[in-house]
Formats: sequence, structure tokens, C-alpha cells
Amino acid sequence: MKNCKKHFLVALIVLAFGQFLAPKAAHSQIIEVGGSVGLSYYMGDINPSKPFNQSQLGWGALVRFYNDTRWAFRLAYSNLQLNGSDKSSGCRPERGLSFNTNVHDVALIAEFNFLDYFTGSKRHGLSPYLFGGLSVLNFNPKADDGKALCNMLTDVSGYNQENGVPTNNIDNGTAKYSKVAVSIPFGIGVKYSLGNRIGAAIEWRWDYAFTDWLDDCHAYYPTYDNKNNPYVQYSDPTGFTDDPDHPGTNGRQYIQRGNKYDKDWYGYLNFSLVYKFVLLGGTDCNARDKYKNY
Repeated sequence: MKNCKKHFLVALIVLAFGQFLAPKAAHSQIIEVGGSVGLSYYMGDINPSKPFNQSQLGWGALVRFYNDTRWAFRLAYSNLQLNGSDKSSGCRPERGLSFNTNVHDVALIAEFNFLDYFTGSKRHGLSPYLFGGLSVLNFNPKADDGKALCNMLTDVSGYNQENGVPTNNIDNGTAKYSKVAVSIPFGIGVKYSLGNRIGAAIEWRWDYAFTDWLDDCHAYYPTYDNKNNPYVQYSDPTGFTDDPDHPGTNGRQYIQRGNKYDKDWYGYLNFSLVYKFVLLGGTDCNARDKYKNY
């Protein structure tokens, strides 16, 4: 987590001061349209330190706009599957928590190329780059219902509501959290021109989400007074908070279930392909040839 924050600060500094560098202007404006595929993963209360643990297949689509050879801006959609479990991460096996969620992410991102680059260039068809931006995401965490043979999934987002302090009843619905959040995406990558109109990139993206609920784990265990409540198995599947003197009840209040001060992260290591469109201005009839031979 700390290393990710350092990377984030470096990315912001470079993006902020990159505008003072002197890029070579392209002769035309460029739009690239394409898609990406790669591995997505989660880091948070259930997996605090292992990138790519339980990674899943992710995919996305993007539109990128170039106004010169150093700066680009893109609008991207990502569909990412995130999984996590105490058993796999080895963080707190006594909790026995697990979850999965499908994240739909829409991001507006600025890219800074370290070298002059545009797709189709004969001399500048390779460049590493940094990027950062802002995104809006939708998520809906689900948990295994404990029946291994059926492997049925149940939405638990309306029931595991600690909200900083234990609740009196696990399904009283008094502290529901939002399934929409904002995140800050940033990362590094390398672009390569495969042809006159086809470009490729490999990038590693990190997202710092302004929510601690991607994994449905936050603050304290909710209290309960009925072990037959069907949702207890999701918030406390191992019976970690059972009161040994009163079976079926939780007499040990204020036991920490997660860290409410740490937000969740997710990552996306991906490969993308794009197709280039040249938008010509009306002032230069030779703009296409100038751009092609840059």
C-alpha cells in the first residue's frame, strides 16, 4: 500500500510538470479507438499486501485523443472482476471472510509520453508513458453462502453494515453504503506502433478507491442475537465472535473486523490495441502527408 502511494505521488508530480516540457506538435489531431484485456486484482482489508492474488480476467474499451506527440487524453471503460479471501491471502484466517465483485469503471485519464510518439510514425513509434485521472465505479460485493457443492452467491451489501460501530441487528438496514464510488487511476505503460493505423500498449494501472466497501469489510463486527439469522454466516462465517457462555449470540462487542481508515485498491495489468483516425484541419490540404511522414 505504501509503495503504491509513493508511485501515485511521483505520477502526479510528473504529470503536473510535464506541461512545461516542449513537445513537438503533430500536424493533425488524432483519435484512437480500441480495447484492452488483462488481469484485474484487489487489495484491501482481506488482501492487504499481495498484488495479483486471486487475479481475474478483465477487459475494457477506450477512446484516445492526441493534440500533440507528448500529451494524450482518453475516456476508458473497464469491466473488472475482483476476488478476495482470508484463506488465500493468509491475512486473518480466523475471520474466514471472502467476496467477489464485478466493477464497472468509467475513467477520464491524461497520458504523458516520455518520448515523441504517435501511431504510424516512422521515427517515433515507441514510448514509455505515465498516466493519471479520475474515475467513477459501480460495484456489488457478493459472498459464498457456505454450501460448497452449490456454490450459490448472495448479495450481502445490505446486511454487513458496521458503519464504524456495531449494529444491534445484522439486517436492520440502518447503515447501507453506496455501491457507487470515485477512484483515482494512475500508472505506467509502454506504447508501440504496429503499423500505419494500428497501435499497441502494455500498462499497469492502479486505482485508489474512495470507499472501504469493495470487499464488504469495514470497522467492527455487527452484533446479533440469533444464530439462525441466515446472514450471520457471511459477516462471521467462522463464528469468531461467538459468546462461549451464550451459544448463538455475540457477546464480544466492538471486535475489529476491518480497518475503517484504509480505503480499498484495485489494479489492472492489461494489453490494448487501438485503431487510428486522423482528423484533418481545413487550413492545410497536405496535413495527411505531413503527419504520415513525421
